[in-house]
Amino acid sequence: MANVSGCVMTTISKVAERAGVSRTTVSHVLNHADRVSVHLRERVMQAVEELGYVPNPQAQSLRTGRTNIVALLIPDIRNPFYPELVKTAQSDLEAVGLDTMIFNSDVPGGHPHEHNRQYLRQIRNKRVDGLIVGDFALHGMHDELLKIDMPAVFIGQLNNHAVDSIKVDDYGGGYAMGSYLAQKGHRRVAHVTGPTYFAEAMARADGFEQGLADHGAAADPHLRYEGTYLEPSGSGAVEWLLDNHAGRMPSAIFFANYLMAIAGLAALHDRGLRVPDDIAICVFGDQPAMQYVRPRLTRVGVAPSTLAHRACAMLLERLSGGYVGDPRAEVLSGTLQPFESA
Repeated sequence: MANVSGCVMTTISKVAERAGVSRTTVSHVLNHADRVSVHLRERVMQAVEELGYVPNPQAQSLRTGRTNIVALLIPDIRNPFYPELVKTAQSDLEAVGLDTMIFNSDVPGGHPHEHNRQYLRQIRNKRVDGLIVGDFALHGMHDELLKIDMPAVFIGQLNNHAVDSIKVDDYGGGYAMGSYLAQKGHRRVAHVTGPTYFAEAMARADGFEQGLADHGAAADPHLRYEGTYLEPSGSGAVEWLLDNHAGRMPSAIFFANYLMAIAGLAALHDRGLRVPDDIAICVFGDQPAMQYVRPRLTRVGVAPSTLAHRACAMLLERLSGGYVGDPRAEVLSGTLQPFESA
């Protein structure tokens, strides 16, 4: 370790000599820029650039007690929602000098608890500065957040309020879509829900069915199909409808997420049904990939980038000491966007 430290100090000495300042000033510019005048910062940074100096992260961590790393724990890297969330968070954190470490708990793979126990050990051992968790990544393990001794933000419903959280208004978004379809004249609507063991999926479903009911279109339990949030259940729902209700098909289908919707859309096309002429389609979600789907999907939700921006802001407020109060629980209202599909 002494050799590493000595090497770093030698390099800092060269930067200091080139800039005509002390080693302490160089250190302040690199670690506490607010303590140094703009003129000195410019001189030091010019010398840093000319010499190609790159600070040693290990030595910096020893001096500051910070790793400048934030861990992101997500449930399914194949779901297009999460790459967009990660990309946005990575950009926001990088802008303030923080790196990201991504952990994919692979919930669809069926072993998230095993993965998460290992990942959480790594997160604690690597002494990252903060943690952002994407909703289902810790499904059934929310109490683990009570053991996390670092600033953290949870994206989703967090009933134990262990850390700061931010979520989409699932009930409100579902209600808005149910109201919209009923007001468009739909009276027989199929509903492909998320899994019943996800509380947010049921909030989404309850809101949708209440929105239908409040506007004259009572939900039919025989047209409700429990999905998994994965593509096969989207196409499976369409096959189920055609097998069981071909003689009296619904006029619209509401899919509880994007992956099920695009699979359902493909299944309808393969069976010769046109959207929206034969049946209308709408979805809960607002991923960027939707802009490339035709017909464009009527949707309600919050973009993953919006959630990521706010999660990073909340985390940075904790890291900087700008907020030190009790855990916050924020809710973002979804936006309903009508397009050609419904």
